Amino acid sequence: MAEETAPAPTARDQDINPWSVDGGQDENGEAISIDYLALSQKWNTSAIDHELLERFERVTGHKPHRWLRRGLFFSHRDFDKILTRYEHGEPFFLYTGRGPSTGSLHLGHTIPLQFTKWLQDVFDVPLVFMLTDDEKALFKDSIGFEEAMHYAMENARDIIALGFDVKKTFIYSDLKYISSHFLMNAWEFGKLVTFNQVRGAFGFNESTNIGRIFFPSVQCVAAFATSYPEIWSDEPQTARNQKIADIACLIPMGIDQDPYFRLLRDNSHRMAFPSPKPALIHSKFLTALQGAGGKMSSSNPNSAIFMDDTAKQIK
Repeated sequence: MAEETAPAPTARDQDINPWSVDGGQDENGEAISIDYLALSQKWNTSAIDHELLERFERVTGHKPHRWLRRGLFFSHRDFDKILTRYEHGEPFFLYTGRGPSTGSLHLGHTIPLQFTKWLQDVFDVPLVFMLTDDEKALFKDSIGFEEAMHYAMENARDIIALGFDVKKTFIYSDLKYISSHFLMNAWEFGKLVTFNQVRGAFGFNESTNIGRIFFPSVQCVAAFATSYPEIWSDEPQTARNQKIADIACLIPMGIDQDPYFRLLRDNSHRMAFPSPKPALIHSKFLTALQGAGGKMSSSNPNSAIFMDDTAKQIK
């Protein structure tokens, strides 16, 4: 009878953030599944409903991906505005990323990446792919910067193997690529955002190292077209050009990354050359091999199946 009378999990029971995912526990101390509806309501995201999927098919001429139809990608911010842009022939690009903490991706990582490839095929648009090796070195005490950069190069091989359009895909390591345009955007955005804002978004405190406090500026401005002026024209022109700034961005990602882009959406209009709020499309997590309550994680090799696992290891 305990299962029948146990309270439903709430958003308060869950701890979902960019660095860890915990679905919480029931009254008996057992792990429970992540309540995505509660999370969506807490973070005020929009559901991907049947009406939006019907519009997607009308506008693109493509049947929605099976992961959309099955609800694996379940939530969004302004995806409908991206469809309007596509309908009107207005430019936009895709942006996603990977935080390299081991030498290989696991199957959980490949869900949003395969979906991103499908979006690139459907919309035929550029993709920027950020390898956040700087973030992993800043947020994981066990990983140094050289090690994180090595993992990024290893992860890039797995990413390339997924089949992105080589002519329209820019994969880069944060530690190796920071152009003057990108860095100017990061500093300008950093000047706009207060410590109270990042503390509210990520729970930072007085003991948080200053690298972690500044890092959200780096991840956020990757969604500005002005960070990559070379992608949009062969003609010499400044990255501060408003014409480039008007190019929108669609970010497919796990729902745990949403705090970064709430911060961005709250502040993007304040840049010297304002950009549209980035559109987001959120995926659920591939459950850890141990079952409910968490996701596959590189930090726990027993929770995941990796792309470089042998058949024996997978078994």
